Amino acid sequence: MVLPVKRWFALACLASLIPISDERASAADDWKIIKVSGSDYLSVENISHFYGLPAGISASGEKVELETVKNPLEFVGGSREVMINGARSWLCFPVIEHDGKYLVSRTDVAKTIEPLVRPHRVSNVGKVQTVVLDPGHGGYDRGQVSRYGYEKDFALDVARKLRPLLLAKGLRVIMTREGDYFVPLEVRAQIANAARDSIFVSIHFNATNDDPNATGFEIFSFTPRGAPSTSDSAVAPSALGTQPGSTVDAQSMALSACIYHSLLGHLPEYDRGIKRARFAVLRLTKVPAVLIEGGFLTEKGECKLIAQKDWRARLAHAIGVGIESYRALGIKKQPPLLVADYRKQIKSSPTDFVVQDAELKEADTSLMELVGKSKFLPPPQASSPRASLESAPIVP
Repeated sequence: MVLPVKRWFALACLASLIPISDERASAADDWKIIKVSGSDYLSVENISHFYGLPAGISASGEKVELETVKNPLEFVGGSREVMINGARSWLCFPVIEHDGKYLVSRTDVAKTIEPLVRPHRVSNVGKVQTVVLDPGHGGYDRGQVSRYGYEKDFALDVARKLRPLLLAKGLRVIMTREGDYFVPLEVRAQIANAARDSIFVSIHFNATNDDPNATGFEIFSFTPRGAPSTSDSAVAPSALGTQPGSTVDAQSMALSACIYHSLLGHLPEYDRGIKRARFAVLRLTKVPAVLIEGGFLTEKGECKLIAQKDWRARLAHAIGVGIESYRALGIKKQPPLLVADYRKQIKSSPTDFVVQDAELKEADTSLMELVGKSKFLPPPQASSPRASLESAPIVP
């Protein structure tokens, strides 16, 4: 059962919100900060009022699906889960109930809700000339495995299919690897950091040992300072302050939103959400960066889809549309298309194409010149299978 917020509000103010300051809240009366156990919160009613968006609260433990959500903002009591404009997202901290009101942490209003609701208002958003595509794994690190092949090969194929789509839009494209070899994680980040006006898009596929039926897309950007990652169920508050933050956190979240809405709009996969993590490639990049998980290689139906080149071409197309949507934020200064908009205008899948070996060789040479050939020397082979290096959180 959905418990609607008592009132729906009209848009009260169009002035800039983030970061929220106590002085501004006091002067303009836009925000009414509520202290609970020393932490700052804002009521769902207050958030609804500011953005002019109807909001609802679903009962704790209730499964929230796009088909059943009626409000642009749909929170879940006692949970970090939230639906924002038709796409699932995950808050840093759970919604709490206090004195008859549902409250959202001040951190989440600034770091999660604002860049997802108004990505076009983020500072320096859409400033991109170069897209650094990062096909996960490679070489001895094969990533996840299905009966049809390895994650490293599927990720590389998606990146190869995506590159010409981006080039056709006038974007410069750099790939962190062009073939089946391993590139150290710090080198992948270094490539992105060295490129002018770049964004970093890491492409992966998922797997799990816990649920063979798990399916769907999810996308990650770097966890804000002082907050737990989405997968952290219990983290000591004292440990959160030691984790690093990112100066491009809002831009990364806006990039996540643009790509993720396009993915859900073009491909009918389960919505696992816009999430946060401290993966090495996100932690080490200094530019807007996301990591895409394009489905599960451990689910029998989804792994078969991933193995189909036409499906991977559709995935590449959806990512490309999302990247172009992000670039348009800085030009049009208007909200991007949402999942519902894409589903109304689905067009035919992109045609297949072939990447010539000569192109790969030339790109490899250019990349090695950028960061140094020695960075690509293979490490000693391990005597036993290695775990995925991409999926492990980095804790300083």
